[in-house]
Amino acid sequence: MPRSDNDMKISMVGKILIADFAIALGVVVWLYLSNVTSSILIDLYGVLFLGFIPVVGGVNGLIIAKRWGSFKSAVGRAVIFLSLGLISWGLGTYVFSGIYNFLLHVEVPYPSIADVGYILSLPLWAVGMIQLSRATGAKYGLRSKKGKAILFAIPILVILVSYYLLVIVARGGSIDLSGGGIPKIFFDLAYPIGDVIILTLATLVYGLSYNYFGGIYKKSIYVILLGFVIMYAADFLFSYTTTIEIWQPADWVDLLFTTAVFILSMGVTMLDSRKALGA
Repeated sequence: MPRSDNDMKISMVGKILIADFAIALGVVVWLYLSNVTSSILIDLYGVLFLGFIPVVGGVNGLIIAKRWGSFKSAVGRAVIFLSLGLISWGLGTYVFSGIYNFLLHVEVPYPSIADVGYILSLPLWAVGMIQLSRATGAKYGLRSKKGKAILFAIPILVILVSYYLLVIVARGGSIDLSGGGIPKIFFDLAYPIGDVIILTLATLVYGLSYNYFGGIYKKSIYVILLGFVIMYAADFLFSYTTTIEIWQPADWVDLLFTTAVFILSMGVTMLDSRKALGA
C-alpha cells in the first residue's frame, strides 16, 4: 500500500545533502558574524558546498530516473534532464570556484569556461520542466478558460518582472554589449533570457497543474518549483551585487544559490519511484 508524504523516509543521499547544506549555512553565518573576508573556507566554499550539492543530487537523480524507465516515461525524462542540469551547474561551479577563485585567484571570472556549465544547465532544466508539465497534468489545465488565461498572462508577467529586475535594477537599465567580444555578448544575453524561460516554465507548470497535483509526489513537485524560484532570485542578486562590485565568494548570495540547488536536489531525490511501492 502506498505511503503518504508524511511516511516518507529520507534517503541516505538526502541526509548527505541536508548535512552539507546545514554546514554551508553555518559557514556563511559564521563568516558574516565574524566579519571574516579572507579564509580558506571562503576559497573552498564553492568546492565543498555550492558545487558538491548539485553534482551529488544530479548523479543520484540519474539513478532515480532508471527506476522510472529513464526515457520511457515523462517522469523519467523529467528527472534525467533536471539531474543533468544540476550536474552541469555544479561542474560550472567547480571550474568557477576551484580553478578560478581558489587556484588562479580570479574573484569574478566572466566570461570563462565556467559559464559553459552554467549556460548548459538552462536548456537542460527547460526540457526537464516541459517533461514535468506532461507528468503533472498541465495539458488538462489548458482545457479550461482559466488555464488558457494563465498560459497567456504568466509569460507576460514574468517578462515584465524579469526586465525590471534583471535589466533595470541589476544592470542599470541596459545590458552592456560593448567589449569582451562575442562570448561576453552571448552570455550577457543568454543568462537573462534563460532566467525568463525557466521561471516562465516553472510558474506555468504550477499554474496549469496545481489542480492535478496529487498522490505521493505532490510535495516533491512543489519543492522543485520552489527551487527554480529561488534560483531566479539568486541570479538576480548575483547580477546586482557584481554590477555594484560588492559580491564575494561564500556571501549571502552564494548561500541563496546553495539553497536553490539544495532544494532542487532534494526535489529530485523525493521523486524516487520506490516510495510509490512503500519500499
